[in-house]
Amino acid sequence: MKQFIFLLLSILTFGKITAQHNIPSGAHLLLKAYPTTIKDYKDGYLIMANNNIMYVESKEKKSHTELINSNNIGDIFAYSYIRGAVKGIPRNHDPGRIRSEDLLKAMYGVTPADVQQNLTTIIWCPKLVNLKLKITKINGVDKQLQKVSDELDNHPELKDYLLNSSTFCWRKVRGSNKLSTHSFGIAIDLNTKYSNYWQWDCRCSSETAILGYKNQIPQLIVDIFEKYGFIWGGKWYHYDTMHFEYRPELLIG
Repeated sequence: MKQFIFLLLSILTFGKITAQHNIPSGAHLLLKAYPTTIKDYKDGYLIMANNNIMYVESKEKKSHTELINSNNIGDIFAYSYIRGAVKGIPRNHDPGRIRSEDLLKAMYGVTPADVQQNLTTIIWCPKLVNLKLKITKINGVDKQLQKVSDELDNHPELKDYLLNSSTFCWRKVRGSNKLSTHSFGIAIDLNTKYSNYWQWDCRCSSETAILGYKNQIPQLIVDIFEKYGFIWGGKWYHYDTMHFEYRPELLIG
């Protein structure tokens, strides 16, 4: 009897381990990053907290332009995001710029009204800036941005970069039909006075343009944001140095 029980437990344990090993790395990262809104994975699909399912795998190789226009959840991880200081960004290497609008809508809301129901106000850097910003409560984004604010507020030398920051705004990405992450209350833009954006600098909107990288944002600001789950648009070949968005799935590991 003891041998039978041991054998049964071994089979069950092996089955669980095998199932875990069969989860694609992207799905595993999403499960870990968003435990309150994504509850499971099965047979190529994410199972959301409301029991809706979303196809996650992407097996076909895509060009950069196809990736930028993709809505497939699996394509989110096409480019690796690297923490800390980065030099010499390869052409078209845009980690995090590839997003699944369907996934963002499933987590944060389909319409402006849906998103606004879950927005809350934080005081951005109360000692240095004292600005009210709207941010979503879903996935604890508000709490993470508050931690960023608290830490930045202890660095008066950074004040000028933090002024006139902005968050929620339901709008499309410039030159695109896809919604900006600002639409979902998970992104913040810092002071445009110290910002560089590829379309401003090249005076173009072509994804195939050859760009010369520019940046004025101190590395300390980037490090603090990354510490709390926000990626930086300054790590994109198509750079947007004022921009940070909550994408912890790209920072895990």
